[in-house]
Amino acid sequence: MADVRGQQQAKRALEIAAAGGHSLLLIGPPGAGKTMLACRLPGLLPAMTQEQAMQSAAVASIAPGGFSPENWGRRPFRAPHHTASGVALVGGGSTPRPGEITLAHNGVLFLDELPEFDRRVLEVLREPLESGHIVISRAARQAEFPAAFQLIAAMNPCPCGYFGDASGRCNCTPERISRYRDRISGPLLDRIDMHLNVAPVGRDVLMGGAQAERAESSTEVRERVVAARQQAAARGHGPNACLRPADIDTYCLLEKSARSILEQAIARLGLSARAYHRILRVARTIADLAGADTINAGHVAEAIGYRQLDRNATS
Repeated sequence: MADVRGQQQAKRALEIAAAGGHSLLLIGPPGAGKTMLACRLPGLLPAMTQEQAMQSAAVASIAPGGFSPENWGRRPFRAPHHTASGVALVGGGSTPRPGEITLAHNGVLFLDELPEFDRRVLEVLREPLESGHIVISRAARQAEFPAAFQLIAAMNPCPCGYFGDASGRCNCTPERISRYRDRISGPLLDRIDMHLNVAPVGRDVLMGGAQAERAESSTEVRERVVAARQQAAARGHGPNACLRPADIDTYCLLEKSARSILEQAIARLGLSARAYHRILRVARTIADLAGADTINAGHVAEAIGYRQLDRNATS
C-alpha cells in the first residue's frame, strides 16, 4: 500500500473491503491505478486459518498445476483474462474440474476489463457470489466445488476509457457508453457490494518524491482489518459480507439519523432490497473499523457513497 501514491478514497475502500470481505468494482480510466490497487488486497487480508489453508491446498491439488508447498497458507489471487471461457472461469469438462472461482477459494478473484468478459460467463458468477459454492452438472456426474472468493473487478468508464477526463479526449456518445455499461447486468452489479470511481493521480502527487506524505504500509492497514474482523467474530459470525438478512436485523442497529439518511437514499436511488442489505453490511464494517457498536449517519453516508453506479443510473 505504501507504493500507491494518492488515491486515498480507493485505499479506504480497499481497507473496508478487506475488513468485511466485501466485493468491489473500481471504475476509472487507463493508468488510474485500478490493477495496482487490486493487487494490494491480498496483503490486507488476515492470515488464513489452518482449515482454510488445507481447503486451498486441496483445491490446488486437483488443478492442472497442482499444489506447491511454498504456497501453503498464502491466500490465492487469481486474475483470468477477459477472453476466458465459462469452463475456465467456473469449472467443468467431461470430468468436472475446478475453475478460477474455485481456485480463488479463500482468496481474491480479480476480473480486469469486466465489460469485456462474455456476458453469459459473468452471469454464472451470480450464484457463487451469494452461496460460496458452485455446482457443475454433467450427464454422467455432478460435482460441487467451494467458491468462497472475494471479488474485485475493474472497468473503464466508457469504451475509449476517458469519459469525464479533463482533457476532453473522450468522443464516446451517450449511446455507446450506455451499451458498454449494459454489458454488465443489473443483477450482477446488485451483487457487488461497493462501486467506486477512481480518478487519475495528479502530476504533483505522482512526482511528489521525498516530499510526498508518507503512505501507510499494508501491515499497518492489516492491523485495523484484523481488529475489525475480530469484532465481527465476537458477534458469532464470519465477515460482514456474509451476514444473512436475519443477522442484519440483529447486528446492524441504526441510529435515528442513520435510518433517515438510508430511507432518503432508497427513495432517491430506487435501491433494491439486495442493495439495501449490502449497504447495511458495508456500514456495519465501517462501524467496526471505527470501534462503534451502532451504525451512525456518517457510517451509512460513507456506505452509500460506495454505490456509485446506482447513483450514476439516476443522474
